[in-house]
Amino acid sequence: MSGTGPVGPERPVGPERPVGPERPVGPERPDGPERPDGPGRGDEAALEVVDAAVAGRLDAPTRAVLEDAGWRRLHPVTPVLRAWKIVAAVLAFAVVQNGDELLRIDVEAWLLALVVLGGLLVLAVVGAVYSAIAWRRTRYRVDAEAVRVERGVLWRQQRSAQLDRLQAVDVVRPLLGRLFGLAELRLEVAGGSGSKVSLAYLREDEAQRVRNALLAAAAGLRLDDAGGGALSAPEAPQRPVVHVPPARLVAATLRSASTVLVLLAAVALVVGSVAARSTTPLVAALPGAVGVVSAVWQRFTRGFNFTVAESPDGMRLTHGLLELRSQTLPPGRVQALRITQPLLWRRPGWWRVQVNVAGYAAGPGEAAQEASTVLPVGTEEELARVLAIVLPALGASGPGGALDLVRDGLTGRDDDGGYTPVPRAARWLDPVSWRRGGYLVTEHAFLARGGRVVRRLDVVPHARTQSLGLAQGPLQRRLGLAGVALHSTSGPVKPRVDHLAAPVAARLLAEQSQRARAARAAAGPERWMAGRADD
Repeated sequence: MSGTGPVGPERPVGPERPVGPERPVGPERPDGPERPDGPGRGDEAALEVVDAAVAGRLDAPTRAVLEDAGWRRLHPVTPVLRAWKIVAAVLAFAVVQNGDELLRIDVEAWLLALVVLGGLLVLAVVGAVYSAIAWRRTRYRVDAEAVRVERGVLWRQQRSAQLDRLQAVDVVRPLLGRLFGLAELRLEVAGGSGSKVSLAYLREDEAQRVRNALLAAAAGLRLDDAGGGALSAPEAPQRPVVHVPPARLVAATLRSASTVLVLLAAVALVVGSVAARSTTPLVAALPGAVGVVSAVWQRFTRGFNFTVAESPDGMRLTHGLLELRSQTLPPGRVQALRITQPLLWRRPGWWRVQVNVAGYAAGPGEAAQEASTVLPVGTEEELARVLAIVLPALGASGPGGALDLVRDGLTGRDDDGGYTPVPRAARWLDPVSWRRGGYLVTEHAFLARGGRVVRRLDVVPHARTQSLGLAQGPLQRRLGLAGVALHSTSGPVKPRVDHLAAPVAARLLAEQSQRARAARAAAGPERWMAGRADD
């Protein structure tokens, strides 16, 4: 799909490559009209030059992205899509802060309407002008090592996202953007809370081409290693693995604990209002009810039409009702995995799978949770398919495969499945689910189980263990117990085993540290397809 240097059959390669003033750069270089000139254009090559015959097998759009190290601009409609957000935000703030005063203004209704419309018009103009200036000051470029973005009106900002640290690439199509055929490209890079890079907005086909080029370059594909084989198309082929029907998503939402609590609270409020012969309780609970319903609705819309597919460039997730989102998780980017089964999901046999991916936890709480979900609700067979993609080595860790390990971890207790259980003394600190506590160490991963009402199983590959910690509270110390935590990147998965016997916890800490060190030493390269061009 990609290469490691500028390619094109018409460019000479090898020692006879023209350099200096004879090389066509600047205005003489045949670039498209939407690629403005900028610093470094034409002088810096995105990738190493490769054999022309190999380069000729790349499709033209992907080759153009990988060849061109020059600066590019976002789509010209971007200021329009951003201006309405400014107007909406200012209008909402004004209404919230001055709603009562507006209602008490003693003027004619038509005059008040004119004032409001005039204010909105001024806001729209100011927002459009500011967005246009910001658009003119925003540009991006893609080279062999990183995606570089420059933006800012009052304060200039330069961002560089290293491709070998790329964790995920998302193509997001909001409702308004879809009307213009635009999409936002979000790059999640290993780092802190500000590591995400966003390119909004691009044409949908351009966003797809840039995404393909980024994943290919991040994989380390080198065209000079391609030999005589044909190179792949601009978008790697994918094989659908799981599709979550909307009916199942609705049923799972209705069976969730939040929905049950909302229904019980609604019944209690109605009964209380009838008994008191007053609507005050209902009115007082209205804001909270709106918030809960909105959260449930957002979870449904984000999980709508959820599809999991397998591709050479990683796992692909497609979902969304109003906002379509296409996520791509390159191989080896999952830091930890959690499988849960609430009480009301046991009868139909449904499971939920969430992962820790560096960068995804930087957004708002609910949005980050949903972005980290790789299976919102699935059957046991679908769970096995997802595990085979996310953690393929887990299937080789036991004679029964990954599914048996998961089944024993979610439904077993005590020493079922070969798990090391917590001692009987743990019942004083966890009387409900102490028999479910325990851990299992396989060749490739560490598994920790727990929970009785909501069954939980955490899986951490040895190579992805960031650090370990041992904790012992005063009651644990008195009972001779201790807990071990495996620290992962920020996310919904926080692996730990509580209330182990203190000697067992100390031994686990030392042994797991050695296993993690050995696994990291034997781990493959960050650019997982380095030296290959046949996938």
